[in-house]
Amino acid sequence: QVQLVESGGGLVQPGGSLKLSCATSGFNMTWWNIGWFRQAPGKEREGISCINGRDGNTYYAGSVKGRFTISRDNAKNTVYLQMNNLKPEDTATYVCAGMGGNTMHLGQSAYGAWGQGTQVTGSS
Repeated sequence: QVQLVESGGGLVQPGGSLKLSCATSGFNMTWWNIGWFRQAPGKEREGISCINGRDGNTYYAGSVKGRFTISRDNAKNTVYLQMNNLKPEDTATYVCAGMGGNTMHLGQSAYGAWGQGTQVTGSS
């Protein structure tokens, strides 16, 4: 069974950093694209970043470009999201998801497996 489990969230001051982990099982990461999404209270879920399972190419939404870095460790079946210079508007539940396909993107409907999420709060 395909599973994705997020961890690493927490409360940080604005300007601080967190590193999220997405531990996967039940599929080969070289066959799946992994995306990070977030949903703030009362807001719609939005795509943040994704990494291509075939070639390792990455994509970032404009709101996090230059601050967040997505990476993977195939030996650990884990995808990471390093978040630096966190802002209050980054406060949300962060969720990782898996997408099988040839084209990588952040369209939510294309992702068939979702984790439960980890909370990130950037405030004083």
